[in-house]
Amino acid sequence: MNIVLLGVLAYVLVQFAVGVWVSRRISTESDYINAGRSLGLGVGAFTVFATWFGAEAIVGTAGQVYEKGLAGAGSDPFGYAIALVLAGIFFAATLWRRGLVTFADFFRQRFGPGVERLVVLVLLPGSIFWAAAQIRAFGQVVSSVSDINVPMAITVASIIVVAYTVLGGLLADAITDLVQGIAIIVGLAVLAILAATSAGGFGASLAAVPADRMALIDAPLLQMIERLAVPICGTIVAVELVSRMLGCRSAATARSATVTGGLLYLMVGLVPVYLGLVGPALVPGLTGDVAEQVVPQIAQKLMPGALFILFVGAMMSALLSTVDSVLLASAAQISHNILLRIVPEASEAAKVRYARASVMALALVASILALTATSIRGLVEVASAASSTGIFVALLFGLHSGFGGAASAAAAIVTGALVWPIGHVTEFTSTPYLVALAAASLAYVAAAVVFPSQKDGASK
Repeated sequence: MNIVLLGVLAYVLVQFAVGVWVSRRISTESDYINAGRSLGLGVGAFTVFATWFGAEAIVGTAGQVYEKGLAGAGSDPFGYAIALVLAGIFFAATLWRRGLVTFADFFRQRFGPGVERLVVLVLLPGSIFWAAAQIRAFGQVVSSVSDINVPMAITVASIIVVAYTVLGGLLADAITDLVQGIAIIVGLAVLAILAATSAGGFGASLAAVPADRMALIDAPLLQMIERLAVPICGTIVAVELVSRMLGCRSAATARSATVTGGLLYLMVGLVPVYLGLVGPALVPGLTGDVAEQVVPQIAQKLMPGALFILFVGAMMSALLSTVDSVLLASAAQISHNILLRIVPEASEAAKVRYARASVMALALVASILALTATSIRGLVEVASAASSTGIFVALLFGLHSGFGGAASAAAAIVTGALVWPIGHVTEFTSTPYLVALAAASLAYVAAAVVFPSQKDGASK
């Protein structure tokens, strides 16, 4: 097993070296944050796919399906794939044409600097939770292939993540995403074939799954809509997704890359669902947090040594890719939309230093959270839902209409940020996210009526 761990670490180090080599091209803030707007369709699509195809898709969803059957796959891959496709069709090109550096720049253009800062602060906790989920998943994988316990594995993962993220920029991240994306697709495809072969084929293995585990719907309609609304709305306003859109070389490329990445996500995301369904027959008896290790345990059981090393290495690098993207995009908003508003005369070299320092700070917080969390699923649910409702409403109105101004956006963002956690904690409703969306929409409209808006772009 130590040989396996060494092989996996060597794989990760190779990916790390690629990132370092590409990062040598970074000389300006634009190079670091959005790859100088140079990403083509292929790299753009793979970086969208690889950024989203992390802990939830590989480890979390397979564990949920293992425990709950097909109903555990409601939000992932279906919800997130739908979100990526919708984001590409309705948001990518329009945002790209505005010449933004970060997502928060849109809110400065449309609603003013006050809303810009509010968006950065409100989105930050969700991004940190998401990064923590990836770090925890990385630790779970390390623990499953070695004698290292989960807390120590998470600590090791954190150190690797900090070094990997600080040195790279979006260009380095996108290039390694291409390699990592291909590796995880091939690895999952081979694992699915091996799992099916060991059970008599795909048809036979699925036929052996109990009928009650094949039900996709296990809740009332509103609750099912709630489950889809969280990943869809949360993904559309995710800073790491918008950073990929803005990094593309044209508006058409941004649209096509995002849609293609979403479709790729759906196709590949069905493999962990399949492994979760047949998992009880292959590796029975997994419960609680251990169920999250179903994919690496199936791989360990069915794959020959060298192939297993490559597969687990691909899983690790995919998780690294996701956390790298989250930390980079969030840190970019802190440095570009907060720090550089204080010191606007900073040189390009200083801007890159501010961005890297912001990455280090966020990585430290996310690592601490990963050590104290109880499950990946819980982290991702909070990451997707926390504070995204009001920002989604403000984006929808602000991007596609001239209705409402700074007061409207602020009212929607604050209302959404308060209503969802209250509903989630008190459980006064079974659909707190939908209630928060409705409340934020009403707040936006009410404020727009009371406080007439300025024209779009007046606050640039």
